[in-house]
Amino acid sequence: MWRPLKNAALPFTPFAHSQLQLLLAAQVAIGIGFWLGAGQGVMPSPAALGQAWMGLVRQQGLLYELWASVKVLLLALLIASVLSLALATAATAPLFDALARFASSLRFLGFAGLSYVFMLMAGDAGQLKLALLVFGISVMMVTAMLAAVRAIPAQAVEHCKTLGMRHWRISYELVVLGKADVFLDLVRQNAAVGWTLLAMVEGLTRSQGGIGALLLNQNRYFQLSGVFAIQLTILLYGLGQDYLLGKLRTTLCPYASIDERNAP
Repeated sequence: MWRPLKNAALPFTPFAHSQLQLLLAAQVAIGIGFWLGAGQGVMPSPAALGQAWMGLVRQQGLLYELWASVKVLLLALLIASVLSLALATAATAPLFDALARFASSLRFLGFAGLSYVFMLMAGDAGQLKLALLVFGISVMMVTAMLAAVRAIPAQAVEHCKTLGMRHWRISYELVVLGKADVFLDLVRQNAAVGWTLLAMVEGLTRSQGGIGALLLNQNRYFQLSGVFAIQLTILLYGLGQDYLLGKLRTTLCPYASIDERNAP
């Protein structure tokens, strides 16, 4: 029993799924033990966390604020995904390649210097929040999609030409269809990125509420139990969202999961 567990510290070593579950359970138990013991000076106790969570739900509408944030984040993710895929596909033509590269380079800009520009363009706080989230997600997704497009081998393009395809049909086959699994994986990754941007964005548009604004309010008044209760709520939702998006990817692109299982 212990010999396979020793392999857990060795890179690129076969490891049984049952052993992996055992290892994960042990790590979770150690983490909970640390929380109950040494972590008391750093983190609130489970009882304090539960009490704070119930107070936030009953008095400050935690679940309502979560739903408000989920709606705007999913809309921003949808818009950013469509824009990123369109830009990456268009970048296969030299005329649009510079535009896609420019969009990718904007990932170095922070919200602090752009919020005023977006504020002038947006009609209200809701549109401002949506625009900032779309910008933050799309510039990262475009960068990753461009890397995937550049990784397409020339042989694949030539193969499409021998089948009678031309120009945008080749782009559709190799990028939209051929990189669908990569794109859906990027959607899943950037959905998590959206949650990291949410607190900052909702801090700029507090009138619209949202769980990010609620988190900042708790942090401002040093309500540590409330802060961790909100973070735990976001974490649990995020894990569920990540699982569903992963299932969507394996359902629409079953070949991707087969390739991953066969990878060395």
